[in-house]
Amino acid sequence: MLRVLRTGTAEEHQGLEDTLDLLDPELGRDRLALVLGLMHGFWTAAEAGLDEWAARRPADAGTVDWASRRRAGLFAADLAALGAPVTAAAPALPPVPGTDEALGRLYVLEGSTLGGTFIDRHLAGLPGLAGVRLRAFSPYGPETGAMWAAYRRVTRDHVAAGGDVERILSSARGTFRALAAWCRPAGRIQGVPA
Repeated sequence: MLRVLRTGTAEEHQGLEDTLDLLDPELGRDRLALVLGLMHGFWTAAEAGLDEWAARRPADAGTVDWASRRRAGLFAADLAALGAPVTAAAPALPPVPGTDEALGRLYVLEGSTLGGTFIDRHLAGLPGLAGVRLRAFSPYGPETGAMWAAYRRVTRDHVAAGGDVERILSSARGTFRALAAWCRPAGRIQGVPA
């Protein structure tokens, strides 16, 4: 199942990484604050949809430990650490009608914590960010692997019990595309200064 998600979203995932280029050695505070602001808005909208799903499917939400996976507040705290304003701008995302769609959305949100550990290390070494501790990219610290393993297990079990792989994949692709489109204003390819 996870191989299907990884290969099925590879193009969208690469497009997002190319747009953000968060491992840029010239990444500066201004562009980082812009990225964090956009990600805060996206996570706020994505989590709102997942909250609605969780209210309808509390057992499924509990199985994936949805309450422990929220990060919008961490993006807001990171903006504050950079001295940047937190705005309420958020994209309009499609609703999350069922657990298939929730797991697809979570694939993107949770998968970002794996790459986030590399981003976190990179940011810690940038001179312009000396003394700033950000948490949203690597929210679980040493538990990152365990949290990802738990998501993978829940997704495999859900599919084994009759979950729809195509719906999960479609939701993941749509989430990647929506995130890339929302974050495009912060992309280096748009000429935003590092």
